[in-house]
Amino acid sequence: MHSTRSQFLRFSTIGVAGFAIDTTVLYLAMNLLGAGHYSGRALSFMVAVTSTWALNRRFTFHAQRSSNRLAEWAKFFTANTAGGLTNYCVYAALVAGSAVVANWPVLGVAAGSLAGLAINFNLSRWVVFARD
Repeated sequence: MHSTRSQFLRFSTIGVAGFAIDTTVLYLAMNLLGAGHYSGRALSFMVAVTSTWALNRRFTFHAQRSSNRLAEWAKFFTANTAGGLTNYCVYAALVAGSAVVANWPVLGVAAGSLAGLAINFNLSRWVVFARD
């Protein structure tokens, strides 16, 4: 089993990939689909959560993963809602309160991602991928 430090580093690295996915999908949704700051972020967050679940399942928590992928994904999504809500609230507050962030939403995505990191890691480690 990996140490907590090793798992956190892997989780954080995957979080960077999730950040890139989140931001890319947000900009695509806004520029190609005409989505607004908030609906675009809801879509981008869903794609990022699914991507980070798959990557964490494979690289961070592979020894603890479940054979029931759908149930595990649902558990991951549900457990990470707390970090996701923190993430989204920070993003929304910054978009609403800062013209700079409204013009550069990536800054809000970054701040939100950092705010939700510890919550998401602990819930993933101790709830989603916990050994029975």
